[in-house]
Amino acid sequence: MKTVHVVGTGTIGEPLIGLLADNKEHFGIDEVTFHKRTPLVTEKAKVNDLVRRGAVLAVDENRKATFEELGHSPKYEAMEAIERADVVIDCTPVGNQNKEEMYEKAKTPVGFIAQGSEYGFGKMYARGVNDEALVPNHDRFIQVVSCNTHNIAVLIKALAMDPDGTNHLVDGRFLCMRRANDISQDGGFVASPTVGSHGDDRFGTHHARDAHDLFSTLGYDLNVFSSAVKLNTQYMHSLHFSLTLDREIDLDEVRDRLAANTRIAVTQKRSANQVFSFGRDHGWYGRIMSQAVVSLESLAVRNGNEIVGFSFTPQDGNPLLSTVAAVLWYLDPSTLEDRINILRRYLFTEI
Repeated sequence: MKTVHVVGTGTIGEPLIGLLADNKEHFGIDEVTFHKRTPLVTEKAKVNDLVRRGAVLAVDENRKATFEELGHSPKYEAMEAIERADVVIDCTPVGNQNKEEMYEKAKTPVGFIAQGSEYGFGKMYARGVNDEALVPNHDRFIQVVSCNTHNIAVLIKALAMDPDGTNHLVDGRFLCMRRANDISQDGGFVASPTVGSHGDDRFGTHHARDAHDLFSTLGYDLNVFSSAVKLNTQYMHSLHFSLTLDREIDLDEVRDRLAANTRIAVTQKRSANQVFSFGRDHGWYGRIMSQAVVSLESLAVRNGNEIVGFSFTPQDGNPLLSTVAAVLWYLDPSTLEDRINILRRYLFTEI
């Protein structure tokens, strides 16, 4: 019996639980369980719907009675659910703490996956970027990189690297223009563009650092630097990129390389709301699972070897796809490609 357990029901956890539950038969999963820490009347309907779709609720023993008062019927206690699982996915901002306190002591799970905020949790991973770096029976802990890091990484791989792995990147600069908060969140919104600090002398923000460490699993040592600014919008993250190569390139080759990468969607649209709207109408519950959406009208080549442009970040979709891929890899690497095919309908080549 194959069981996958999700810890957390936030902006990544909630859609991930639903995605796994809706497709568990195709994924070869017998049971999807999830842990919710806090019983809230405002989230009663969310929990009920996840259970209706086939997921099984687990809670802390000292909060079980409160959940039952809300009408829920928890089946497992938190640690019990972890020990029953083959794969555990942590979607909380305390994944590293949970690793130290619980996951490293758990005997049953073959793998643990955390999200982009949990630096140092395990080997960094992004679907379609470093799949070959995962080592069976060795990489028990995986960190799926953040949504903007997915965007950065797939652009580098498509535009600065050859199919044989030859790297032509001399310098990569990235400006992450982040939405203020998720449409599901009330807090964290900003009244005006708010710039971030460069906390890392070499990489700027964690986005470039994480992209560097992601590619380091393949033996690369990339020269990349990122900055971040939070914008007063809830639609999508956007990314300005500048890739300087060690060879000449023209716009036709740039477009051809983008078209050849199945993880990238291109678009004639130039506004985040239009791309976001497309996802709402054609994605999985509004989510595009492409790693990046590049605006063709924004592309330029400067001095014959510097590629400049803008790309939109499908902030929930790309880490969701990578997380599912990591789950399926843990369960059976030999069937991963066949089982994940059901999600290809949400990978677009054009938007």
